[in-house]
Formats: sequence, structure tokens, C-alpha cells
Amino acid sequence: MASTKVVLPGDIIDTRREEDTTQQEPNVEDEETVIRLGPGLIQASEVVTAVTAGVLHSNSDTNRWWVAGNKRRYVAAVGEPVVGVVVARHGEGYRVDIGSAHDALLPLLAFEGATKRNKPNLAVGTVVYGRVVVANSVMDPEIECYNSNTGKSEGYGELSEGFMFKCSLGLARRLIDTKAPVLAALGSGVPFEVAVGVNGRVWVNAENVETTILVANAIRNSEYLDAKQCRQMVKELLEKQ
Repeated sequence: MASTKVVLPGDIIDTRREEDTTQQEPNVEDEETVIRLGPGLIQASEVVTAVTAGVLHSNSDTNRWWVAGNKRRYVAAVGEPVVGVVVARHGEGYRVDIGSAHDALLPLLAFEGATKRNKPNLAVGTVVYGRVVVANSVMDPEIECYNSNTGKSEGYGELSEGFMFKCSLGLARRLIDTKAPVLAALGSGVPFEVAVGVNGRVWVNAENVETTILVANAIRNSEYLDAKQCRQMVKELLEKQ
């Protein structure tokens, strides 16, 4: 994952690969490669344009481009992990608050191994970890609590016990990175579980309440710290425990 530059609404994004720099116009699709656009970008004809302000990111492995910014409200995008709270149940599933303009739909069968006779029974207030599978301007978002491509849960599902807290959308996207400094520093000092949603919600579970609070505080405090400062901050918190 590479951060390139800060963009503003209306900026034209050059999605060409290094070997394609001889092209005159940025192409979204060529004979060999499909460019996948994430949040903050749209395609008009063959031109990719930013629609939100933030830092432009790209992933060379998947050819995905997106803009990460510290928006106040989460806008659902397909494939993104989210932490939500069940707010209602209806005949076909649940409505889940994911912090977007509209609640997300969670079908009863959108769990690993779920069937019509064997499906989870979630109470209102249950915290779940899911991935967005439907997100557009004319339909409510829809999530699933497993990976429908593999049929496995892969960490998604009901989050029992633990503690959920909110953080900025910018911090949440940084925590998704497997090399997030604060999570690496905490992992070397205390055992804990964490589920990060790009919708600005983080769920933490540790062996006791004190450790859970320590991890949550460390994550919150890391927002404006670099890697070295994160390690020092975590070290000081662990020494006080």
C-alpha cells in the first residue's frame, strides 16, 4: 500500500502504472489491467477524478485506488470491513447501525454455515463484524458476517464480550494496515483481540478489563503519533499497568 499525495475534489488522478507513462491520458481499463476505484474516486469517460479531499492511496497488488480522508460520516464501499450494532430485527434479517446515513441490512443467512434451520439469533445491541457487499446511491448498504467468496467466517461474525469504541475514520483506515505501529507495539506487550472497521469503530477484547482499557486508550492516543512515538507511548502505558 502506497500513499502518494493529497488530492482535492475535482483533481484528475493519473492511474497509469510506471511502465505505461508513455500514454497521454489515464485509462481506467486497458487490455491487461482493470483499475478498481474505491471511496473518493469516480470515473467519467476515461478520466478518474477525486470527489473528496484526502490522501490518495493505491495498492499495486490489486490495482485499487482510493482516497482516505477524515470525514465525519462513513460512506459505505463494497468490500470494506465494518463494525456495527444490531438495532432491529425483521423477517429476513437484521438492521445494523454502521455509522452511515442509512442502516445496513444483514440477511439471516449471511453467516458461515447458516441455513434456514440453523441460523444465529442476534439480540438488539449485539456488536457484529462484517464486510460490505452492497453499496450504491439507490439502495441501503448490505453487509455479510462471513466471506461469501470462500464460505468461511475469516474473523467476521458476532463480537461477544470486549469493548467497542469510536475513532476518526482516518485513524481507522491506518489501523487496518497490518503494520500499524500502535497495534504492533501493543501485540509485543500484551495479548488481545481487535476488530477494526473502516467506519470508525474498533472492538477490543483482552484477558481483563484493565488491559482492555489500556489497549483502547493506546489506540486512541496514537492518532497523531509517528511509529517511534507510538512505541514510546505504549511502553510508558505498560510500565504503569
